[in-house]
Amino acid sequence: MKMVLASNTPGFALKPYRTGKVTVIANRHWGGGEPDTIATPRATLIQMRPSRLRRNLIPECVTFRPGRVFSVRDMNRTQTYLSRLGIFSAIDISAIPDTTGGNDVLNVLVNCTFDSPLEVSFEVNASSKSNSYLGPGLSFGVTNRNIFGGGEQLGVNVTGSYEWQTGKGSSSVFNSYEVGLTASLAFPRLLAPKFIPRSRFQLPWTRFQLNADLLNRPHFFKMAQFNASVSYDWRVSRHVSNSFTPFKLTYTNLMHTTEAFDSIMNANPAVAQSFMSQFIPQMIYSYVFDRAIGRDNTLNWQFTIQEAGNIFWGIYRLCGKRGEKELFGTPFSQFVKGSTQLVYGRRIAPGEHWLMTRVAVGAAHAYGNSSQVPYAEQFYAGGANSVRAFTVRSIGPGSYHDPNSGNGTYFDQTGTFKFEANVEYRFPIVGPLHGAVFVDAGNVWLLKEDPQRPGGTLKASTFLKDLALGTGLGLRFDIGMLVLRGDLGIGIHAPYDTGRSGYYNMKSFGRSLAFHLAIGYPF
Repeated sequence: MKMVLASNTPGFALKPYRTGKVTVIANRHWGGGEPDTIATPRATLIQMRPSRLRRNLIPECVTFRPGRVFSVRDMNRTQTYLSRLGIFSAIDISAIPDTTGGNDVLNVLVNCTFDSPLEVSFEVNASSKSNSYLGPGLSFGVTNRNIFGGGEQLGVNVTGSYEWQTGKGSSSVFNSYEVGLTASLAFPRLLAPKFIPRSRFQLPWTRFQLNADLLNRPHFFKMAQFNASVSYDWRVSRHVSNSFTPFKLTYTNLMHTTEAFDSIMNANPAVAQSFMSQFIPQMIYSYVFDRAIGRDNTLNWQFTIQEAGNIFWGIYRLCGKRGEKELFGTPFSQFVKGSTQLVYGRRIAPGEHWLMTRVAVGAAHAYGNSSQVPYAEQFYAGGANSVRAFTVRSIGPGSYHDPNSGNGTYFDQTGTFKFEANVEYRFPIVGPLHGAVFVDAGNVWLLKEDPQRPGGTLKASTFLKDLALGTGLGLRFDIGMLVLRGDLGIGIHAPYDTGRSGYYNMKSFGRSLAFHLAIGYPF
């Protein structure tokens, strides 16, 4: 490619300019106010008071340097960094020739207007589940996006859902509900540790969160859960993001159980251990690599490793504590867990014809102070983003299948090892309507032998036979910012005994179908 300057290009556009004075004006959302001029090393800040603004917040986002060659790249970067703060409704950057300092100098004027700091959200949804439960859900949240003047976000969110059972045997006595309260405080910078350098690609965040949740399943149990956490999110490059949670403490309290639930737990001691009231002190690290390789290839790799209870266990051992160790009179869980997922996409024809492939593996192991991994931390298979020919938590572990699973005893459909593989061909139909053809395989297994769940242990000799396999068709309505997806899964092979011989062992074609309605792509 050869570039040639247009013959009518003006002379002043052909010479380099130097950056002169940099001035930033921070206007109030309501307008007016008294100007307060603050000199900083990077820019002169004029703040219209009264307003909340940390002194160095805006200058830290300015990439212009007096005396350096003026470039449009600096304008774009400054605009991007200021926008990422999320506290301005309008940002305007102007380059003005300096008539006093020479005709090769451009002064920079940045005009920022604060947005309203308060944001209120209200959501209503409805759900219908395979166990004949349906009902509405509500979510109400309030967020202050600049509570301390530095782009800090304080949010409070209240959620609630109510479900009732339909069909035969339904009763209002057994209605189910869940309520939750979450409070979070996020800072657009790393409060600590300081050794992580500031990225020019995205703002780093420090997040504090408190959460309380009450879950009532009247057929089985009532459970309360509380957790507190602090985490750091940052990017080291355009393609690599990191998340580190040095502290997360979860407390689970099984408040009430029914006779039906107790009978299930008595028959499954391992499952009962995972439901016990306990503390879960955790440390978590996540790594994400996401990159488009040219126009025809995409690669996404995610990796997460977490541990629970090891630091507390080590402190107790140093103090001479033997046997089961407790925190505030309640045992705490001890385990390690890791998971990884690799997604590769290849454009196989002009237009939006993509072949997407995914492989996901995960493992969790309890030891020391725990005999079982907590139920909430175990893996499950099936559902809209997994093996789509099967409903969520309906397969595994291994070839085990609860004969009473049709009655809603789904608690033991989890495992401590997971493997999934997916292949999906995506193609355009007309406008925003797209189609897909897919093949899914996967299951979960146990890493420890459980006599109550025969066939559930991971073994190399039965690994392929234990993989649930399904195919299917999908329709997607993709308008860019929102993808509404409907997938019809068709079962080919169930890992458990269905009463039919051969690899294709589904009881009937009609009973092998599963439909999933979801938002977003499965991977």
